Amino acid sequence: QVQLVESGGGLVQAGGSLRLSCAASGRTFSSYAMGWFRQAPGKEREFIAAISLSGMMTYYADSVKGRFTISRDNAKNTAYLQMNSLKPEDTAVYYCAAVFSVNSHKYYYGLNEYRDWGQGTQVTVSS
Repeated sequence: QVQLVESGGGLVQAGGSLRLSCAASGRTFSSYAMGWFRQAPGKEREFIAAISLSGMMTYYADSVKGRFTISRDNAKNTAYLQMNSLKPEDTAVYYCAAVFSVNSHKYYYGLNEYRDWGQGTQVTVSS
């Protein structure tokens, strides 16, 4: 099991940017593929972005493609989500998640594939 703590959320105007961080502890971070999800009030949790162990492979939901960038620094045990051109519809609680993997180039985008989750960080985009 890996423990995950998100940070970097906040209030931003439409068109602005935020960078979320996900700090991991408890296990070898480089053995875990990472993902970001979000949940808006009254809606189901949805996939946003995923990255493989190596960081070489990434995958995005259509709703954020071209605006958000997922990355990781295995030396710092941290994953990131850079969010640009934010829209009011991006308002949600953002969660990072981890899944143990033996495939360095595989990413995961199914919510049920992830085993470990952070507590979430609120992102609010004002119009």
